[in-house]
Parts: sequence; structure tokens; C-alpha cells
Amino acid sequence: MTKYYNDLSRTFSEFLLLPNFTSKDCSPNKICLKTSVSRYCKNDPLRFEINLPVVSAIMQAVSDDNIAISLAKCGGMAFIFCSQSIEEQAKMVRKVKSYKAGFVVSDSNLTIEHTLADVIKLKEKTNHSTIAITEDGKSTGKLLGIVTKRDYRLSKMSLDTKIKDIMTPFSSMICGENGISLSEANDILWKHKLNCLPIIDSEQNLAYLVFRKDYENHKENPNELLDAGKRYVVGAGINTYDYKERVPALINEGADILCIDSSDGFSEWQRETIQYIKNNISRDIKVGAGNVVDAEGFLFLAEAGADFVKVGIGGGSICITREQKGIGRGQASALMEVVDARDKYYKNTGVYIPICSDGGIVHDYHLSLALAMGADFIMLGRYFARFDESPSRKLKVGNNYVKEYWGEGSNRAKNWQRYDSVPEEKKIGFEEGVDAYVPYAGKLKDNLEITLSKIKATMISCGSANLAEFREKSRFVIVSPTSIVEGGAHDVERKEN
Repeated sequence: MTKYYNDLSRTFSEFLLLPNFTSKDCSPNKICLKTSVSRYCKNDPLRFEINLPVVSAIMQAVSDDNIAISLAKCGGMAFIFCSQSIEEQAKMVRKVKSYKAGFVVSDSNLTIEHTLADVIKLKEKTNHSTIAITEDGKSTGKLLGIVTKRDYRLSKMSLDTKIKDIMTPFSSMICGENGISLSEANDILWKHKLNCLPIIDSEQNLAYLVFRKDYENHKENPNELLDAGKRYVVGAGINTYDYKERVPALINEGADILCIDSSDGFSEWQRETIQYIKNNISRDIKVGAGNVVDAEGFLFLAEAGADFVKVGIGGGSICITREQKGIGRGQASALMEVVDARDKYYKNTGVYIPICSDGGIVHDYHLSLALAMGADFIMLGRYFARFDESPSRKLKVGNNYVKEYWGEGSNRAKNWQRYDSVPEEKKIGFEEGVDAYVPYAGKLKDNLEITLSKIKATMISCGSANLAEFREKSRFVIVSPTSIVEGGAHDVERKEN
């Protein structure tokens, strides 16, 4: 029998927060935005956390390796899009994981019997100019020397020249002992004016490389999101068709967390995908799932083993699922119901499953509302598509600069063979996303800092020093159409800037 919900399908714009008492201890420099992104048990200290509650959407126009690096520098995380070949997506993950680190496991290694031609070939493959020379050519082999671009001149040397004749030998190198702190390693770099410091064990086996440039980057980005090996953290999208091949490739390149990319997560395909990964590849792999809009959908994915659940159908700025299929729910209503289910699940089982709010964000303050309503983190597409770091083209349309932005359900995205593995008879011939422009906004870091300052200011007004307090203390009121008008500039003539 058909079931009807009498509650209105509400959006973020229909709510405002009421202020709470703010103490002197609640100041911007004391606000903590760290949040969990993967399921954990009560009192579990080993939580997968990010430093900012924002991630970039699994979209061609948003999340490549470039934006992943820029966002990780700020403390957030990107999910690299999966509507591309497995090889290309894995390559993007590899670029993020190898971009920088404190203690870097060397992925550019050769032996003394290799030649200058091998050096050039490896440099073209990895884009790294520092190559460790080990006894067996492996990253943990006995260190015999090092080659950098200062050790050879292509115009003066034969490509057949042996590495042993051009490398800086171990006897001439300064190295650090395995076990020293990053601070101690950086002190050695500065004392001896080095660009790279190899870290070796007691038997001269290579353990890590520490680079001067990484120290300088860290000073500029103190909130950067790093893994245990001091590499940038990155997520990756997957689908429910080629996951048996795609997931191992992504994990082998170092992807920290995965997320199934689909507008509808309440499906047998998602359950099979999650359970195959957990049972046949590794239970340690973190896999988010979604999207859902109610308690029933959340509980289905929770029991399937999802490590986080994504909420939202049809709320994205380029998504037309609701008008095409008549399916979806206002983002605020969906989020509130799923959060309530999440909290009850935690109380009954002791297992906390983070919620990712995906869609429905129009203004910066909507991020604050989503976090106050209980979202652990927020996935953003249009927001990040506007920046220099996004992969789409910057164009001039009329007198304004814009960036291209298209939905994963659009024909433009589908033309990348996103649905290659779907049998022909199951393919649907209409779009659920549009191809559009968004106003160009400049650099990611500059814009994100402004947005975060607004979130912190809202939390302060609500008397909250962290996101858990924010969820606990928040009080909402529904606004009328006229109060929305009242809340903006009105009854004045604004000056032109």
C-alpha cells in the first residue's frame, strides 16, 4: 500500500540557528573542525579523521589530483572521480601520494648498472628528479648513492653512461638514522644545506627520503592532512561495475578511503560491492556508500558494512534527478532523518557511522546548518568547481570569467564511458545532470579560509568549540518567506563597489 509522508520536504534555506551563550573561551583560534569520516566503535582511539569537515565531490569537473593536493594542504580531502579508466584514476592517486611527505618511501629507484637513459625514462614516468641508487633497485635496498639533476648534463653525456659513473656515492652523502624525528631530520637538512636527506637503518638499507621543500610546505600549511607516512591523504570514487579490478588498483597506489559514486545507494549492487571488497580484498579498506534520503536507506547501508553514508538525492546545482524521475527529498529533511537514525544506531550498537551531506549547499552558511544538523562532513561540487585548481576550463563569457561545470549524470560525463560495464538493455537514455558554467572565484585556499571563518563564527555564536558541541547545542527555527527577505539587505539602495 502506498505510504505518504505529511512532513514538508525542507531545504537549508528554510532554517536559521538561534544563538546560544558564548563564553570568553569560545574564540576562533580555539575552534576545532576535525571530524571522523569512517565508522568506529565507542571509545575507539584509532579513528580516521580529517582536519576540516569538507570533501570534494566525485566529479570530472571537480576532483582530480591537482585539487586533491590543494585541498589536503588545507586539511580537507578530495575523492578523485571514477568516470575514467582505472589506469588514469590510479595514476591520479599516485600523483597525490607521491607529491610530498615528511618521511617519503622512495618510489624512484635504480641500481648502479642502470644507465643515464634509465634515469631519464624513470624521471619522465614519476616526475621526480631525485633517484635513490640501491643494491637491488628497490626502495628498501642497501643505499649505494643518489642521482639528482645536478649529477648529469644531457648535452655532454652519452645515454649509455652507467649510473655508477655519475651518481653521488654513499661515501660522499650525509644521511640520517632511522628513528630520528622529522624535526631532527629538518635540522640536518638546514645545517648541511641539503635538498634531500636519505634515512637509513643500521645496515645501510634505505628507509625514507626527507626533502627540504616539504618542510617549507608544512610551515605554510600547518593544518595539512597527512597519513602515517606523512603523505597527503586522498579518497577515490568507485562504481558498482568494475570494482573487482578498480579497487585493488586504487589501493595499491595508496588511496586512503573509497566511496561508491551513485545517486541512489539503496540498492543490492551497493551491498554486493561493499561486501565483496570487505570479504575478498581487505576488511581494512574504508568504503563509503550512498546516496540515501531516509532512515531505511541508512540502516541498509550500515548493515551492509558502509564506513560512512552519503545523504542527498537531487539537491546538487547541476542535478536534475528530481525533475526527470520524481525522486528525491529536500536536503535538510533528508539529513535530519538520517542523522536521527545514525544516532539511534550508535546508541543501540556502539558503532558510529559518519554522515556526509551531499548537495543542497547554495550559501556558505548552509555548511554551518548542515554541520549543526548532524552531518560529520560535507561533500561539495559547485563550490570547488569555481577555483583555479579544479580540472575544468576557465572561459570568458561576456564580461565575466567562468569555469565549466557538468554533472556526472550528464551526457558529457557519460561520454567518458562511465557506464561501459552496464548491459546495453539496462542503459537509460536520458540525462540526470546538466552542462553549465559557474562564476570563476580564484584560488581554493583563499576562498576556503573565508568559508571556514564563517563556520567558526557561527559556532562561536552557538557557544560551541567543536563539531560535537555544535550538534548538541544547536537550536533551529523555521523561517517564513518574508523573514528570508528581511534577513538580507532590503529597503536601501546599495552602493556599487
